Amino acid sequence: MDTTQITDTPPPAAQPTAIEQKRAARGATRPGDRIFLGLSRGSGIFLLVIMAAIAVFLTYRASLAISKDHGNFLTTFEWNTNLQEPVFGIAVLAFGTIVSSIVAMAIAVPIAVAIALFLTHYAPRRLSGPIAYVIDLLAAVPSIVYGLWGALVLVPHMNGLFGWLDDYLGWTGIFSWQGGAPRSMLTVGILLAIMILPIITNVSREVFRQTPRMNEEAALALGATRWEVIRMAVIPFGRSGVISASMLGLGRALGETMAVATVLSPTFDIQASLLDPGGGTFAQNIASKFGEATEFGRDALIASGLVLFVITLLVNGAARAIIARRAEYSGANA
Repeated sequence: MDTTQITDTPPPAAQPTAIEQKRAARGATRPGDRIFLGLSRGSGIFLLVIMAAIAVFLTYRASLAISKDHGNFLTTFEWNTNLQEPVFGIAVLAFGTIVSSIVAMAIAVPIAVAIALFLTHYAPRRLSGPIAYVIDLLAAVPSIVYGLWGALVLVPHMNGLFGWLDDYLGWTGIFSWQGGAPRSMLTVGILLAIMILPIITNVSREVFRQTPRMNEEAALALGATRWEVIRMAVIPFGRSGVISASMLGLGRALGETMAVATVLSPTFDIQASLLDPGGGTFAQNIASKFGEATEFGRDALIASGLVLFVITLLVNGAARAIIARRAEYSGANA
């Protein structure tokens, strides 16, 4: 007995009609699309050209200065570019820039994330609106205004905090205080934290608002409390955004100039304690010395600017690597 095997074959896919093909071809070559594509591609290439030009300029001018440096550019604790045999180095500047930025980030990031969560998940609308408006205003305040406020208001009121830290944490050495003027790295870090707080808060707030409502409702349906919803649904979803916001704030902290120059008492030595006056940063040193510098002195300052440029690139690269590594675990991809 012959048996016939019957197989189910899917129907052939519908072919586009001639009219649809013409519309697709006309849309792909539409003048507006070509213009937009050209402008977008040209903008990206132009940005790369600008970055390359900055790098070439900084490298060339820095090489002129470093070639005549009679000290070690990376380890010298001195900045004398007007001598017959100039000696200058960035050890103090690199240390001060990194330490002040770390202090600022340690203070600003937790507070900014807490404010963003409060505005998006706890505060009533009639209260969150005015607070968000005030934070937006703080982000628009010029740096010199922060610097004047820091010099006239913040510094005179730091003695109490410094005394308390010395009494209870002075044994660590990091918070020992000899009673000098509170124009130290800790004061600079606190001022920078206040300056970058609005940036991190605003970006984090917008990221937390994008959390899918279904994720939060699912957690609530499982019996989670409000904090557990935030911990299990909101924070994982916005982790990459918070990292990006922190990098924006860190970029401002690394390059801040006038506020640091107004508050800090710069010296070319490294203090073990964050409360002792002294130290310096790249941006502060450039701002304070550029006006009276000779041509060689300006080249030396440009060399320090090149190091700051490299540090900024490394920080942004590290941030992108962290975000890419965390992306697959983000709630956005769930």
